[in-house]
Amino acid sequence: MSNTDFYIRRIHSLSGIVPIGFFLLEHIFSISTVLAGPQAFDATVAHLAAIPHEILIPLEIIAIAIPLLFHGIYGAYIALQAKNNVGDYGYARNRQFWLQRMTAWYTFAFLIWHVGYLRFMVKGGGTPINYALMHDYLSNPIVFVLYAIGLVAAVYHFTNGLFTFCITWGIAVGPRAQGFVNKAAWGLFALMSGVGLLALTRYIA
Repeated sequence: MSNTDFYIRRIHSLSGIVPIGFFLLEHIFSISTVLAGPQAFDATVAHLAAIPHEILIPLEIIAIAIPLLFHGIYGAYIALQAKNNVGDYGYARNRQFWLQRMTAWYTFAFLIWHVGYLRFMVKGGGTPINYALMHDYLSNPIVFVLYAIGLVAAVYHFTNGLFTFCITWGIAVGPRAQGFVNKAAWGLFALMSGVGLLALTRYIA
């Protein structure tokens, strides 16, 4: 691996945590406000919509769109080159490695659909996003299932990415530390997925 590849992979790893990971956490928090009722979700959306376009649009481009495209495109390049290695990682780790790649493909396709429809077609077309709109949208069982899979895939990709990030950057060194971080990542996956899926069910309750 050349020095250029080494540093690009480090940037790719970092971009999955900051800012994409932070955006996912914010997104899970925003959709989960529906657990307090439709009015709470509408208030959250209204608060975000109140951000001036002069701030919001550059922020979306610089902090979300560019990192997401870089992470997705370079991640696809890595995934196409990746090979599982059971001898080095063991069966469980190898399965996590494979799931990381599979969830990357699904999440990338899901985000194109999700952002393309809600951000550009709906919101960009002048229709405000609120509880009533999401209720009608997610009441379609096919849409609901695809969204549920997309949410779990995105959360897994992020939390398992945290685990590999800690190894890549030398934060978790040695089997004991890596085992602890791996368990913590699975715990965070269960928490975020559980909250997110529960929130989705409230949109159609």
